[in-house]
Amino acid sequence: MAIANIEPIIALQHIGKTFSKPEGGNLPVLENIDVIAHSGEILGLLGRSGSGKSTLLRIAAGLLAPSTGEVLYNGKALTGPAEGIAVVFQTFALFPWLTVLENVEAGLDALGLSAEVTRQRALAAIDVIGLDGFESAYPRELSGGMRQRVGFARALVVQPTILLMDEPFSALDVLTSEILRSDLLDLWHGHQLPMKSILMVTHNIEEAVLMCDRILILASNPGRIAAEIQVPLAQPRNRLAPDFHAIVDEVYSILTSRAIESINAQHQLQSSFTYLLPSASSNRICGLIETLGSTSFNGEAELAKLAKPFVLGVDVLLPVAEALHLLEFAELKTGTIRLSAAGKLFAQAGIDERKELFRKHLIQFVPLAAHIRHILDDRAEHQAPRLRFMSELEDHLNLADANRTLRAVTDWGRYAELFEYDAKKLTFSLDAIRS
Repeated sequence: MAIANIEPIIALQHIGKTFSKPEGGNLPVLENIDVIAHSGEILGLLGRSGSGKSTLLRIAAGLLAPSTGEVLYNGKALTGPAEGIAVVFQTFALFPWLTVLENVEAGLDALGLSAEVTRQRALAAIDVIGLDGFESAYPRELSGGMRQRVGFARALVVQPTILLMDEPFSALDVLTSEILRSDLLDLWHGHQLPMKSILMVTHNIEEAVLMCDRILILASNPGRIAAEIQVPLAQPRNRLAPDFHAIVDEVYSILTSRAIESINAQHQLQSSFTYLLPSASSNRICGLIETLGSTSFNGEAELAKLAKPFVLGVDVLLPVAEALHLLEFAELKTGTIRLSAAGKLFAQAGIDERKELFRKHLIQFVPLAAHIRHILDDRAEHQAPRLRFMSELEDHLNLADANRTLRAVTDWGRYAELFEYDAKKLTFSLDAIRS
């Protein structure tokens, strides 16, 4: 596809977005982003939580104003919601007191059409999306997949020029999402849908390669375009084909390269404990070590091959892989992860031996954990409020990242029996450990 010669539908130029923090100051979410959605293509925005992809989609929809830059829709500045732009959200967002037909008709309320035209267009959208026979059903009578079909029908009924989708399949089970994705692609490539372009947000790498003509990979803190990947594969695409796997591997390589850069930068700040920790539970960390240590992988695996059988999105798999790298139970390379000697020992150890090994690595490689333990050791009562550590983290991280980091280290510290945490009193302690 010669993109340069294809008509742009939406152009986001030099987009930046900051939000005001409750404690004062600004939180940058997006920084200097350029995105062009062309006629005839499905463009994917792929990124982890915190990369600002949903914020960017809302700016493209005119639902949120950028702090800097502008959005051009069909060559004109977009200053708010506009005719021809429709959005499908992750949640179903249906009116529970309305039938399927009435929910779809509600999408036309703002257009001032006659009742007859409204009914005809709603019935046509219901027919296209495969909801015939369910016109009189209420949302409570429908499965999750059917409810999301209603959401698609409500978006299509306005006959949009561009359809924006914010992780529309992520709330569905694997089989239902697979069917809905396939149906949407069949309709799109069969020219049965009214829009000229689709812009979709996803954190599922295979989904992006399966559906999109181009993929923009967003980096985090603040969100910015890290890479652009063309997907020159004919539809329908074969997930088992080598060229499909090559693109999936390329995406993983880009994402892991950036993750490694971030972790290495943090390792150079060993005197500081105020950096963002990956959102990975101790249970998932142990699970990934066990999986890598099994005979199926023998200590090493490509991330793409790990993600597929366990149906793990980038938001789940990468933070766990980063945690293993940070704790030096594994080495994360471009697109692959390999257990270290300590990781192999952990995989074969019993429960108590695992906890002891985890505790040693936690103290050695996670300065925040060592800091919390040091404070508790120094205090006569061996207790400290959560707020004390939150305040220190918030000097360097925004509120959400500070919370995520403290939740992660709390979980890791509990598993390692490095310290206790009372969720009611919001207090760290050594009481049970020392008794």
